[in-house]
Amino acid sequence: MVFSMTGFGRARAESESCTVNVEIKTVNHRFSEFNIRMPRQLLKIEDKIKKTLNQHIRRGRIEVYISLEGQGVVSRKLQVDWNLIEEYFQFIKQAQNKYGIEGSVKLIDLLGRTDLVHIEESEAENEQLDGLVLAAVEEAVTLLKKMRLAEGAELKKDLLDIIAQVEFLLAELQKFAPAVIQLYKDRLTKRMQEFANGQVDETRLVTEVAVFSEKADINEEITRLKSHIGQFVQTLNEDGAIGRKLDFLVQEMNRETNTIGSKANDATIAKNVVEIKSLLEKLKEQVQNIE
Repeated sequence: MVFSMTGFGRARAESESCTVNVEIKTVNHRFSEFNIRMPRQLLKIEDKIKKTLNQHIRRGRIEVYISLEGQGVVSRKLQVDWNLIEEYFQFIKQAQNKYGIEGSVKLIDLLGRTDLVHIEESEAENEQLDGLVLAAVEEAVTLLKKMRLAEGAELKKDLLDIIAQVEFLLAELQKFAPAVIQLYKDRLTKRMQEFANGQVDETRLVTEVAVFSEKADINEEITRLKSHIGQFVQTLNEDGAIGRKLDFLVQEMNRETNTIGSKANDATIAKNVVEIKSLLEKLKEQVQNIE
């Protein structure tokens, strides 16, 4: 089963006191890398969040954004500095007595001073909130996985189409390869006749053709290339993270194709090799998107 490494999922979970919003997006990455941005009060469940994500995502760069809303997110408490209020009140009375200042201290005068009275907010911690967050993460990553699967199905179609083109060119190579030996033999015979007044040294001719045949033989490389293609197609139907294995197989295909190209002593073979290498480059680019 093919999963793309790119995807997006969003979920929302609500209770009477708070709302949790979760967004998850993934992009290509060689390994599995997490970047989770969330309120500090949720740090204690970060490992649980990663565990939930790991059950669905095996490879890629995972960006997670979690935000909280509602009254249940923070707790508020009135903080009063009674000692400072007492000193403040006594100072006013002393100043009135000493300087004959008229007036009275009103409650509003005290409430307006933040150094005397203020509201302190602290992040609320409760099991219900943790459960909401984990539920939202589960829903978001499930939606993300569906998107990755849908895109993976399209990638698979494209990969199989490229593989089919490679197989066609490979079949053409295999059919034409024996003719290269015969063409070389014919050219060599003609040259011998031209330089030896129509006489041909059969022993030398056989030896030269045998040496050329060994150097130009590409059957072994074609066989290995076909084997890699078979493994590639089989891997596309496997479960789990298959991207790195596919990437390795593409590298092996390239290696065998390069060897065929180095042995090519014919323009037709060289042309087909160039086309195969171009297709393998497209294959490599697409494989980089697979989990």
